[in-house]
Amino acid sequence: MFWKKKDKEKEQEKEQGSEKTSFKKAAKGVLYGMASHGHVMSALRTRMYLEHLFMFITLGDMLGIPVLPPYYSLRILPYAVPNIKSWKMRVFRERDFTDAIF
Repeated sequence: MFWKKKDKEKEQEKEQGSEKTSFKKAAKGVLYGMASHGHVMSALRTRMYLEHLFMFITLGDMLGIPVLPPYYSLRILPYAVPNIKSWKMRVFRERDFTDAIF
């Protein structure tokens, strides 16, 4: 009988512990949203623009705008091949004025 009491006590402690961890996760999410979500999104947006610029400079001749001599483009080509299809889709995508706002 003594071990059953211990088991019940352990289960209650686990439930209280899970409530504490869920509260901790919720508080952590709220603090993240209030303090750093905007900064993270801004950093990701800046990274996206820099990647667009890099792809444009290195592979601009695919769009008909030769910026970098083809020798260097060919040296970088094996590393850029996985991103070419998505880059072309992003560059040639139709845009409207709401894209500039967000």
